[in-house]
Amino acid sequence: MNVYETLNPFKLIDGNTYPGRGIIIGKTPDGKNAVTAYFIMGRSVNSRNRVFEQIDGGIITKAFDESKLEDPSLIIYSPVRTLENKIIVTNGDQTDTIYDFVKDGKSFEDALRTREFEPDAPNFTPRISGMLTFENGDFTYKMSILKSADAKGGACSRYFYEYPALPGIGHFIHTYNCDGDPIPTFTGEPERVCLQNDIDGFSDSLWAALNGDNKISLYIRFTDLKTGGEETRIINKNK
Repeated sequence: MNVYETLNPFKLIDGNTYPGRGIIIGKTPDGKNAVTAYFIMGRSVNSRNRVFEQIDGGIITKAFDESKLEDPSLIIYSPVRTLENKIIVTNGDQTDTIYDFVKDGKSFEDALRTREFEPDAPNFTPRISGMLTFENGDFTYKMSILKSADAKGGACSRYFYEYPALPGIGHFIHTYNCDGDPIPTFTGEPERVCLQNDIDGFSDSLWAALNGDNKISLYIRFTDLKTGGEETRIINKNK
């Protein structure tokens, strides 16, 4: 068993109808760019009625058709925000919790210890989060998953991971293992995956690998480690 094997992220999700929401963070093989990726999927009409919209420093989710919006509590939020030398990416409103805590001099972990999984029984969708910190022409990153400790949602287990940025390597975490009823929560550590130098090739391949019925939106950001410049791609199924 090769514990240092890097997996193909497209093959990991190809054929998986519902990995849910997913975060990939890492560095391009040429060592020039930090990679931040986030995608959302949905099964209900309310969940599928969304698009990503770019704002200064990140993105927000918005209803594609306002007349069809039912419950916005778990589907309308800011998945990506930027604070000074940090990029925060999450699958819910814990983005704002992390932003506020870090702004006040506290930590990523401090923020997430105040949060838990989503209250959507019986699935108890995990909250997944990541944060990149840029310094001296390079970066490090953290990831986390908060998930139910039992089938009843009686307690929350919190997992934190911290990584150096290695060329060509990223880590991939998603809310679910696969589709089901209830939907089985992601298990294990974030998956060690290979990345690409080309933002368009990476974006197109990731979008193509996501299930055609359930995928909703994809966001990719490449951050140039030398200049700090950014290149982004947004793909929305709803147009």
